[in-house]
Amino acid sequence: MSRRPPVRRRRRGHRARRGGLSAGERIGLGLLGAALVWSAVAALVRRLVDNPPVLVAAAVLAAGAGAFAAFRLRERARWERIRQRGLRYALPQIDALAPAAFEEAVRELMSRDGCPRAVRVGGAGDNGADVKATDPFGRLWVIQCKHRRAGSAGSPVGTPDLQVLNGTGRPVHGGDVVVLVTNGRITDRAVAFARSQRLHLVDRALLARWAGGSTPLWELLRAVPPPRRPTRYS
Repeated sequence: MSRRPPVRRRRRGHRARRGGLSAGERIGLGLLGAALVWSAVAALVRRLVDNPPVLVAAAVLAAGAGAFAAFRLRERARWERIRQRGLRYALPQIDALAPAAFEEAVRELMSRDGCPRAVRVGGAGDNGADVKATDPFGRLWVIQCKHRRAGSAGSPVGTPDLQVLNGTGRPVHGGDVVVLVTNGRITDRAVAFARSQRLHLVDRALLARWAGGSTPLWELLRAVPPPRRPTRYS
C-alpha cells in the first residue's frame, strides 16, 4: 500500500494582525490629521491677513450669521410664547388622550399660565406626583392626574387616590399647592377628604374652564396658599 506524501504547510513570514491598526498607529494618524487641519487653518489665516478685503468680508459674513442665529432664537421664543398664550383644550380632545398625554397636557397648561419650568414626572416611582411646577409667586405645585377615557361616565376618583397624594404631596415633594386633576368625576367622600386635608380638586367642569380658557389655575381655585415671595403679580 502506497503512502500519501506529507502535506506541506505554508510558512508565513509574519502573523496577520488582528483588530486593525495598533494604538501607536492610530495616535500617529490622529496627529497627522491634526497637523493637516492646523496647516490648512494657518494657511487660511495668512491668506485673510494678506488680503484685507477678504478678511473684512469674512468678518461681515460671520457677524451676519451670528445675528441671523440670534434672530432665529428670538423668533422661536416669541412664537412659543404666542403658542402658549393661545393654548386651548376642549373636553373631547382631553378625553381622547392617553394617560401620559393627559399629564403632558396639564404640564403645558401650567406652562401657559406662567410656570416656565413645569415638568412632567409621572411614571413608575413618581410617588403620587405627575406634574410639578413653580408659579410666578414662588409656590410649588404638585399635581396628580387621573384620566378617564369615558370622561364623566368613567369610574370616579375616590378617597384612596387622594390618600396617596396627601401622603406624598407635602411630606415627600414639599408642595405648597397639592392638586388632583381629572377629566372625570370625584366622589362626595373624596371631596370631603380633600377639604379636610387642604387638597385642591380640578374636576371635569373646572378642567373645562381651565383648559378651554386663559385664566391661570390659581385664580380658579379657592383658598390657595399665599405667595412665597413678593412679585410683580402681588
